[in-house]
Amino acid sequence: MSEIIRHDTTARSSKIVEHGNTVYLSGQVGTAGESVTEQTKEILNKIDTCLESVGSDKSKILQAVIWLSDMKYFAELNEVWNAWVPEGHAPARACGEAKLARAELSVEIIITAAK
Repeated sequence: MSEIIRHDTTARSSKIVEHGNTVYLSGQVGTAGESVTEQTKEILNKIDTCLESVGSDKSKILQAVIWLSDMKYFAELNEVWNAWVPEGHAPARACGEAKLARAELSVEIIITAAK
């Protein structure tokens, strides 16, 4: 059985969990109140940093689950996302609308990746 390794763990959650050759990132959010473009760029930078810290990168993302506070932000998010995803390495992806933890947040992204 593969060991489970948890990083940046609090009483509520872990920022990163490794199991075998799979990496799970908790929901990443940007700075509240910034534009959707700025929040998304910040989130994607956080994802890059998290993946690098465990020996992975964005070309190895298997799945992305994206929550928007309002689907009217879909095109704005996609513009930033499409520029970030390496050509030929688009993951399985879902995007939906949800009330996020704080009203000032517009985007949350959850990632599963290979190592």
